[in-house]
Amino acid sequence: MAREKSRSCSVSDIELIRRAAALIREGKLVAFPTETVYGLGANALDARAVERIFRVKGRPCTSPIIVHVESREAAPAFVTTWPSEAEKLAREFWPGPLTLVLPKRACIPDIVTAGLPSVGLRVPANAFALSLLDYAGVPIAAPSANRFTELSPTTAEHVRKSLGGSVDLILDGGPTQVGIESTVLSLAGAKPTLLRPGMISAEQIEAVIGRIEIVGALNEGAHPSPGMHPKHYSPRTPLVLQIPSTGRGAYLWRTKSANAAHSIQMPADPAPYAAALYDTLHRLDDEGFDWIAVEMPPDEPAWTGIRDRLSRAGS
Repeated sequence: MAREKSRSCSVSDIELIRRAAALIREGKLVAFPTETVYGLGANALDARAVERIFRVKGRPCTSPIIVHVESREAAPAFVTTWPSEAEKLAREFWPGPLTLVLPKRACIPDIVTAGLPSVGLRVPANAFALSLLDYAGVPIAAPSANRFTELSPTTAEHVRKSLGGSVDLILDGGPTQVGIESTVLSLAGAKPTLLRPGMISAEQIEAVIGRIEIVGALNEGAHPSPGMHPKHYSPRTPLVLQIPSTGRGAYLWRTKSANAAHSIQMPADPAPYAAALYDTLHRLDDEGFDWIAVEMPPDEPAWTGIRDRLSRAGS
């Protein structure tokens, strides 16, 4: 699989990253870019630091946090088992937007995993994120750097607008490349199970390890993956999946235009569409429209992650 490219780190970037790494080790919060969205990071081994993530975001304790590690080789140190499926998927997709859920070791605090015995791990495909992990020397727990259920940030400015001074430092690595959150696959149960779709599709995963299950109804209590709340990824402006007959709104479309106060043609292919989606919604959210309507993309495997985000945003 082709790896996503991120902006390389300059000498001045490295100095800032070293400062950010020191803050992580001190138990502080750092917002940083990944290839998917910007994350709000803390030392994953420090329960008090992770608890601050929940407070800053207004995140419920039932929603676990993904742990970012520096390499495929580093991941087994934080789980009790590393099955062959994990090794195959890590070799194929890491660094990249795939999170693997596995039984956790005791070194991962329960607050990270919503009290569940499993933890989600991934290696981000972003030069800033990988450098931060390298200099910090610890795994970094990091959900998206925004208030809970709101639009995820794909630029440093989005983080500033959402969290303001609640973060100790924001690393600006430019816009993210993938644009929506990672695919989450659980290998903690009897069968590999897709918990959250993303830009790595179920079909791509099955090509590596064979048939997988897809999670059904939302679980009560602690969720096995982030992003499973019915309402999520939402702009402040009501987002609807058909054009209302009244009010002043904006319309996102791929294949046909419509009469709306503001009409935006989105990319016809899934990868550039995903990369542009949150930034487009952030910009429209600042315009004071009565609604944002979206022409739903096709019900095809490559679009599943995007359709999931739009459906939850419009709930």
